[in-house]
Amino acid sequence: MRLVLACALCAAPLAAAAEFDHTHRAWNALLEKHVVVAEGGESSRVDYAGFAADRGKLQTYLDALSALERPVFERWSRAERLAFLINAYNAFTVELVLRNYPGLGSIRDLGNVVFASPWKKRFFTLLGEPQHLDGIEHGMIRAPGAYDEPRIHFAVNCASIGCPMLREEAYVPARLDAQLEEQTARFLSDRSRNRYDAARGVLEVSRIFDWYAKDFATGVGGIGSLGRFLARYADALGAGAQARERIATGAVPVRFLDYDWRLNDIPR
Repeated sequence: MRLVLACALCAAPLAAAAEFDHTHRAWNALLEKHVVVAEGGESSRVDYAGFAADRGKLQTYLDALSALERPVFERWSRAERLAFLINAYNAFTVELVLRNYPGLGSIRDLGNVVFASPWKKRFFTLLGEPQHLDGIEHGMIRAPGAYDEPRIHFAVNCASIGCPMLREEAYVPARLDAQLEEQTARFLSDRSRNRYDAARGVLEVSRIFDWYAKDFATGVGGIGSLGRFLARYADALGAGAQARERIATGAVPVRFLDYDWRLNDIPR
């Protein structure tokens, strides 16, 4: 009898792990419906009014994320864990916007005396703990040695025009590397936020590269410097082969552009 009970207790977490939908199908359906990709594919806007109409479906997905227990999460593969955290960050960001929508001009407007930053407001539960958005991005994803993946900066979306686009599909373990690579190339191909000025020989890039320079220098793909990371995507930036070498060595000056914090809502 004790053996049967022990086996049942051991089997329960395994069953829970198997039951979680790693295709994130519910979130994927919402993204396909409510994310509008600009012509050219380098940026997107979000139909928050549409999300608001589907609030019940979003809540069901968020509940599924919150129900996951940490021991189950920790048995997953690296790709499964990282895809989960990116999708969780993006989905809870949409939820935060909807709690203050319409009438919200910028996610930064949600800060107040108590919560100096909207990203530090604990308004959901994840892996058994009250959590905030910074906890996912900086406490889990960017924790030293956890993933060391600089391309996540083009996957997590802060609900702002200046931020890399909210992807029109969920991140999934089987295609995670390809999705992150595409997101990086898309963002760097957006001339409103990243560009190589051949006439002046200057790189003008998003302030993300200033805020997280260390990630791009030391993380996977960073290979030692921000310049080397950007050189990998010289084609996306509009720089030729000769400029690529100069970018890699740090010989090309880098200017960081102003960040547009306006809400990434679709124009109405």
